[in-house]
Amino acid sequence: MKKHLLPLFAILLSANMYAQQDFFALVGKDTPNIVFNDFRAMDIATVTSGEKIFTADSSVKVFSQARNGVLTENKNSYDHSQATMMATLAYDSSNNNLVYMPMFSSNIYVLNPTTKEVTLVENNVARATSCDVNSHITRMSTGYDGNIYATSNAGNQFLQISKKGTQYVVQDLGIIKDDASNGKNSFTSMQTGFGGDMIADTDNNFYVFSASGNVFKVMTKELKAKFVGKISGIPENYSVNGAAVNSKGKVVIASAKGAPLYEVDIEHLQAKMLPGEQNLHIYDLASKYFANDRATSTNAFAKLDIYPTKVEGQVISVEGNDKILKGNLKLTVFDISGKNVMMQNLTVKEGNVNQQVYLKNLVTGAYLVNITDEAGKVVLNKKILVTK
Repeated sequence: MKKHLLPLFAILLSANMYAQQDFFALVGKDTPNIVFNDFRAMDIATVTSGEKIFTADSSVKVFSQARNGVLTENKNSYDHSQATMMATLAYDSSNNNLVYMPMFSSNIYVLNPTTKEVTLVENNVARATSCDVNSHITRMSTGYDGNIYATSNAGNQFLQISKKGTQYVVQDLGIIKDDASNGKNSFTSMQTGFGGDMIADTDNNFYVFSASGNVFKVMTKELKAKFVGKISGIPENYSVNGAAVNSKGKVVIASAKGAPLYEVDIEHLQAKMLPGEQNLHIYDLASKYFANDRATSTNAFAKLDIYPTKVEGQVISVEGNDKILKGNLKLTVFDISGKNVMMQNLTVKEGNVNQQVYLKNLVTGAYLVNITDEAGKVVLNKKILVTK
């Protein structure tokens, strides 16, 4: 029996290590041109590379969703799972998959990082061609609703990729147009708006970080892109190619030109260079985090908060450290119709709250968490999204 313990421990350790990975990079070779090398995990706190999950040289078996079988791909085309020109990556944390698209292709690929299996999602909704730079899908991110979103350079294709049962489904949501206030900073212009990457916020809107360093807020209901500013604190010739939110709520940006990574405050667009690896050629970044995750609170106590706001399990944590906090707090959860669906008391000890709350019997959907003090004064309102 003992001889089986070490391999079993190694398997469990490996699974636990992967479960802690939440930041990923699409990395290229050290060349002037875009040449795909690998998808890898990143320790973004220290900016160091982790496991290479999938490489240009990996032995790969591609399963076709449409044909319900294994597919032999043409490696001499733009339409294959290890294509040279790669620029999009998203982390589907609900299904623990990486989703990506080759730049000159409409194909969508889903990679299971654990089994290394690749599924081809044939995309007949939108078309990308090598001769039309406007049509190239260059930005991709997971939305707060759990779906994957991608957009072309010119915003003339805005795709939603969602999983229905065992199948991924693609929908074209329409054309993203410039907000009337954009002026010369056009979202649809090659010089000011093309390339880069995008991240999502907790209202399921998106921020596109273009290659030029311009930032646009894409409002999904109106399908409008509003220019919000240009990143400051990066070199003048810095090409922004990857963007993803870290666990602190800051946006990490990266370049395909082998430059350092920077951390950007989404509110002020001020960048700060990060230490660690300095010469990574990164074409895209992906994570499970969202912009404005903490800023969406109506919070009377700056040090009182709940997390996560996207609840993949059934537990949230409430943490606070403020001398103003006294006695007991009451946590109430409301559904989107305003109905009270659960209540729980929170204990305060010397101004500290550190308590886990089990969200029993809550179905998938959006909820509002309300916390009040002993006098009934609201000290926190925060939206959460429960997924299962």
